[in-house]
Formats: sequence, structure tokens, C-alpha cells
Amino acid sequence: MKIGFIGLGIMGKHMARNLLKAGHRLIAYDIVRQSVDEIAAAGAEAGNSPRHAAEQSGIVITMLPNSPQVKEVVCGANGVLEGAAAGTILIDMSSIAPQASREICAACEAKGVIMLDAPVSGGEPKAADGSLSIMVGGRKDIFDQVKDGILGKVGASAVYCGEIGSGNAAKLVNQIIVACNIAACAEAFTLAKKSGVDPKVVFEAIKGGLAGSAVMSAKLPMMLERGYKPGFKIDLHIKDLSNAVDTGHSTGSPLPLTAMVMEMLQTVHAGGGGQNDHSALAKYYELLSGVSIGD
Repeated sequence: MKIGFIGLGIMGKHMARNLLKAGHRLIAYDIVRQSVDEIAAAGAEAGNSPRHAAEQSGIVITMLPNSPQVKEVVCGANGVLEGAAAGTILIDMSSIAPQASREICAACEAKGVIMLDAPVSGGEPKAADGSLSIMVGGRKDIFDQVKDGILGKVGASAVYCGEIGSGNAAKLVNQIIVACNIAACAEAFTLAKKSGVDPKVVFEAIKGGLAGSAVMSAKLPMMLERGYKPGFKIDLHIKDLSNAVDTGHSTGSPLPLTAMVMEMLQTVHAGGGGQNDHSALAKYYELLSGVSIGD
């Protein structure tokens, strides 16, 4: 079965390559033609539009920036639903608002298309090596059908979370924890620097204890080096936290820490750092403290 893959950005291009390596046939599409040509050179067929990709495929994967883009690609003119046959499976691996997933799913159901929301976590490094964590919502029987042969080729784990929208709700939980963890690292290691203690030494001292985390191990070295090549961009994390705050408002869930960290990220964005890795949140504390964690 051929897979239509739509969205060949930082994450999507690696995911498409891993599906090709696993032996899947792909028809790939992105609004950036250079990205399509790059994946076509790796063995995919070049698609001309979301509709064209869907017409040729029994499964369509979307990996797009946010809710409006997914709605346009799936439901808009020349979109997936104009080309997909009844019974086509749409796996949206974008990180969007849970309510948007439900709305898109309703449009899919009206056309006989079956949708899963399956956002991922792990950033570019784990997209590249196929070890992403995947959180999935939708029909359990469809999840079981694609878990190993498709999701298992781009991720190290795929966990079924419940009905449609549940995957994106789980992703928002993930993004809140990551953002708050990065902010805590930036704040705490600024304290170390201001106290005259080498942040590198403090990192070695605490990383094996209760304060240690995957976030600290991945992001603190970037803060120390002040090297912010994006694995996951500030602007994308702002998008995710904005979706989290909106979802919190709609469900009555208080998110004061999330809102605070989102404003910190907005400050870095306003200073020109929106395309930096989200570890560049350390720049916010540089503005406040006048010192850098790194050299």
C-alpha cells in the first residue's frame, strides 16, 4: 500500500525517510518544492497537491505546523478529502489543538475517511533516528492496524490514549512539562552562575539525582554552549503552549505556570529568537540577570 506523506519540514522529512527505509512506497507533498525534490531523491514519488497524494494512497500522513494548516490541507480546496476514497486512513501527526482534531475528524467521517491524531515528541534527533514517542487518539482497531508497520517505523513507542483528540491532549501535557522543565533549568543554572559556582560542575553534580531529567540532559548542554540550532523551535513551542492555554480555558483547567512560560518564550521571540531551539529560553534569564549560563 502506498502512503501519502504531506509536510516535509524539520520533523517530517526524517519521518518520510524512515518510512522509505522500512520499505514503504511514498508519495510526498509539501508547499516547498525543494523539500519534495529532496524526498523524491530518496525514493518517494513527488506529489502535486494534498488531493493528488490522497488519490494515490490508502493511508495519508500529515505533519504540519498547526491547526489551521491541517484543516486547510485536509478539508480545503484540492485537499486530502477531495482525493481520498472511503476507507482511507488519515494519520495526523501534527501537534494541534484537541478540539481541532475532533472537528477535522468529523469532516473525515462525513467522507468515509478514518482519522487518528498521532502527535510526536522527541524533536529532530529522534525523528532522524526513528525513536519518537507517539501519542494516539481515535479508533483502537485502526491504531492496532498501523501501530507496528507504520508508527513503529518512525517511533520507538506508540501509545493509544483514547478517543480522537486524546493524542493531542497528551502532547499538550508533554509540552507543558518540557517547557516548565527548560524554564526551571534556565532559572536554576542562572542562580548557580550568579552564586559563583560553575554551572557545568553543578550539572555534573545533580544530573544523576532526582533533579535529573531527559530535558536537562538534552537542553542544558545547549545553554552552556549557547548553541541554539533548532531541534524544536521557540515559535513552535509558543504555538503548543497557546493551544494548551486555549484548551485549559475550554476545559476549566488552570495553567498559570504554562501561561508564564509562554510569556517568557514570547519575550525571546520578540528579541529575534523565535527560530532558535527552545533551550534559548535561557536568553530570557540573560536579559533579567545580565549573565549567561554559558561561556
